[in-house]
Amino acid sequence: MSTQGFTVAHARDAVFEQGLRSFFAYRDLGIRQATEGRVTAHVIRAADGAHFSSQPHRHQTGFQLVYVLKGWIEFDYEGQGRVRLEAGSCVYQPPGIRHREMGHSDDVELLEVVMPADFTTEEVPAVEG
Repeated sequence: MSTQGFTVAHARDAVFEQGLRSFFAYRDLGIRQATEGRVTAHVIRAADGAHFSSQPHRHQTGFQLVYVLKGWIEFDYEGQGRVRLEAGSCVYQPPGIRHREMGHSDDVELLEVVMPADFTTEEVPAVEG
């Protein structure tokens, strides 16, 4: 048995930092380091006083899951239309799916798990009707 990579992240020790989107704050859960970059996981929450602005984009991933812990968030997904996620909702975003956030509650908190940890994001043209 190996315990290499074992990690625990407690809410009481949480540190939120700026990340991919300026209107969100990100809490790293230590999974990137524990898995040597194979997976990343973080809690995302609305950043106080930050202006919301989202452009259509896609992520080059192998796997991306978003679980809403608190509040709500709404996306426009290519081929799916508008999807509103609320506390307890979970979405698997297939690799490369074009999407755009349409809005979120001031108290939104999400758990996001992505493979690989070093995925890329590219802005793309808007999803057509």
